[in-house]
Amino acid sequence: MTRSNAPRLLCALLLAGLAGAASANLSQPVYSTAKDEVKAMFKAEHDSCDKMSGNAKDVCQERAKGHEKVALAHLEYQYTGKAKDRNDYLEARYEAKYKIAKEACDAKSGNEKDVCVADAKAAHDKAKADLKANKKVAEAQNDQMEAKLKADYKAANERCDSLSGNAKDSCQASAKARYFQ
Repeated sequence: MTRSNAPRLLCALLLAGLAGAASANLSQPVYSTAKDEVKAMFKAEHDSCDKMSGNAKDVCQERAKGHEKVALAHLEYQYTGKAKDRNDYLEARYEAKYKIAKEACDAKSGNEKDVCVADAKAAHDKAKADLKANKKVAEAQNDQMEAKLKADYKAANERCDSLSGNAKDSCQASAKARYFQ
């Protein structure tokens, strides 16, 4: 990466981190511009790898590809705010780490290389399992919340039965709105 691109990269990553922390959706023009900037920055990072040779070059190129994929996935999550895009972002992170680690193992040989690849695979599998477990926890929490809302709605609706006419209709409408039914 050239020295002039470093401040731009730092600024973009800072903005990405701030936007991610707020989980705010980006507007289409901001998203489009940021996407172009990310692609340009990581093309420059990838091009800087051409000065290297051998495994160092391969690792550098894999790192540049991984950084780009992670940054674009994070940007997509910032744009949509969807849980699926968040999971895609997290998946891109552990996939990139795995590919970089695996590429770095190519510089080694024999048992040392086998151990390196096994360690990279283990870290990859752990991250994948964590993401899967977190999805299941989120689904269970969502199911729990829905069950609570249904039970609360049923109880509120039951209280409305003691009323009549407009008061009952108003009570039932209020209960529906309050418990998202």
